Amino acid sequence: MDSRAGGGGRTVRGRANPPGRTKPPPRPESRPESRQGGNGRPLRIILVDDHEMVLEGLKALLARFRGRVRIVAQSVSADAAEPMVAALDPDLVVSDVRLRGSVSGLDLCRRLVETTPGRRVVLLSAYDDEQYLFQALRAGAAGYLLKSIDREELVRMLERAARGETVVDPSMAGRAVASAARLQAGEFWPGAHLGLSQRESEVLGFLVTGLSNRAIAGKLVLGEETVKTHVRSIFRKLSVNDRAGAVAVALREGIFR
Repeated sequence: MDSRAGGGGRTVRGRANPPGRTKPPPRPESRPESRQGGNGRPLRIILVDDHEMVLEGLKALLARFRGRVRIVAQSVSADAAEPMVAALDPDLVVSDVRLRGSVSGLDLCRRLVETTPGRRVVLLSAYDDEQYLFQALRAGAAGYLLKSIDREELVRMLERAARGETVVDPSMAGRAVASAARLQAGEFWPGAHLGLSQRESEVLGFLVTGLSNRAIAGKLVLGEETVKTHVRSIFRKLSVNDRAGAVAVALREGIFR
C-alpha cells in the first residue's frame, strides 16, 4: 500500500533496515587489517634483486600475508629502482646487497637515504657476514636480513623496520654484537673499520704485495673466480675502480705498510 494514501498507512522513518532488506557488507578497503603497516593498510614494499627467480620467489613467499604486506613494484637493477621509489613512495624498500652493474644494494641504500632522509631500506642477503651487516648500517639501512629467514619472521622484521626499528637477522645478532665489541677494542683484522671481511683483508694484503689473482688463489687455496669476487667486493667497499686505487687506500689508511 502506498504510505501517502489514505487507509491508515504510515511512512516508516529512521529505520536503518526496513523489512526485506539486508545491510550491505562493508567495502573491502574499509575492513580493518590485522598487524598492518599503519594508516589502516598493509606495508607497501618495493623489491630489488637482479635475479627474476628470486623476485618471483619472494612474491610467492609473501603472498599469504596480503593483509600485512603488499608488493607494489619490483626491479632487477638499482638504476631502475630509484625512479620507482621516487614515484611510488613505498613504506619499505627491500634490496639484495649485491646487484649486477656498478651500483650495489649498499650504494642504492645510501642514495635513497641521502635523497629522502627517513627512507626505510632493508637489505636482504645470502651473505652471513658481519662486515656486510656493518656496511649496511653505515649506509643507513633499516636492517640486514638473510634470505634463509623464516617467512613469518621475515614479515615481523619488515613490520618492525617500517615502524622505525633497526632489525638484524636473528642468526647474526649475537655474533654481530661480539664482533662490534672486538672492533671497538681494536681486536680485529686490518681493514675491518672500512667494512672488509677477514678474507677480503687477506686478499687486499696480497694485492698490496702485487700478487695476481691466480697467485692469490694459490696462496689461500681458493678458486680464481672466488678471488675475483673478493677483489670486486674490496673495490666496492673502498670506493675504488682498480687495484692501484685499492692499494693506495690500504697504504693511506695504514691497513698494510
